Amino acid sequence: MTTFEPKDPNYQTRVKASFDRQTAMHTLGISISKLQPGEIELTMPYRKDLTQQHGFIHGGVVSAGLDTACGYAAFSLMTADDSILTVEFKINFLSPASGDSIAFRGSVVKPGRTLTICDARAYAVIDAKEKLIATMTGTLMTMEEREGLHH
Repeated sequence: MTTFEPKDPNYQTRVKASFDRQTAMHTLGISISKLQPGEIELTMPYRKDLTQQHGFIHGGVVSAGLDTACGYAAFSLMTADDSILTVEFKINFLSPASGDSIAFRGSVVKPGRTLTICDARAYAVIDAKEKLIATMTGTLMTMEEREGLHH
């Protein structure tokens, strides 16, 4: 795995503050469990109220977790004045999302001045064992000093 150097030495504080402003993540019960430059892990406990008709975590919820993991992996490498937005992603669902919890791991593949490419993986955690349930490749855009965007 590539080791990245963050442009902002206070990236952890900035990433956590931004994440804490995401009411969607609070609603889903997703939290940061690990954070390094260009990498993040998010965790979500299994909740029946987030399932589809068969009792599996809804694909939209899995997509939101993976997209957020990609976004914050990329955001961790940006300057203190930058913001980020997803411009594209592709997801593959590999297995039903059920278990004790779901782990979302995002990592930067290639950082760029404007576009950053990331990969993310979602794992169902069942009795402390992980099962890969989905993968995502995302393209994220650096938003420099855009009016109306909070850092």
